[in-house]
This record gives sequence, C-alpha cells and structure tokens, in this order.
Amino acid sequence: MKQEFEELMAKLATERDELNLKLHLASMQAKEEFSSAEEIWEQVKQKAGDIADDSVETTDEFISSAKVVGEELIEAYQRIAGRLKS
Repeated sequence: MKQEFEELMAKLATERDELNLKLHLASMQAKEEFSSAEEIWEQVKQKAGDIADDSVETTDEFISSAKVVGEELIEAYQRIAGRLKS
C-alpha cells in the first residue's frame, strides 16, 4: 500500500512539473504574441487617427485595409485570451 502511494506521489509530481512547464511556455508565447499585437495596435491607432482627421484624405480602400487589420488584431487578442484560459 505504501509503495502504491509513493508511486502515485511520483506520478503526481511528474504531472505537476510537466503542467507547470506547459503553463510557463504558454505564458511566454502569450507575452510574445501580445507584444506583436501591440505593434499592430499602434498601426491601427494611427490609421484610426488618420480616418478621424478630416484634414487627411482617406479612401475607402484605406478604411477597408484598416478594418481588416483591426479584425486581425481582434483574432490575435482572442488567441491570447484562449492561451491564458488553458
């Protein structure tokens, strides 16, 4: 009985260590992806400022492009949130 319990403890320790490593790696990946998303966020903010500024001429194509980038950023944020939930 004691040996079975020791085996269980060893298995729990291994599982715990593996999970801890996966969490650490997921956290690092989430931080890296968020950092990349921040660069895109700055681009979107700049484009939004240009679109809102009446003195800057913007085309429908420019606005459409900004919208696509914004939607990609939303997807990136959702991926990051999903990694943090795991």
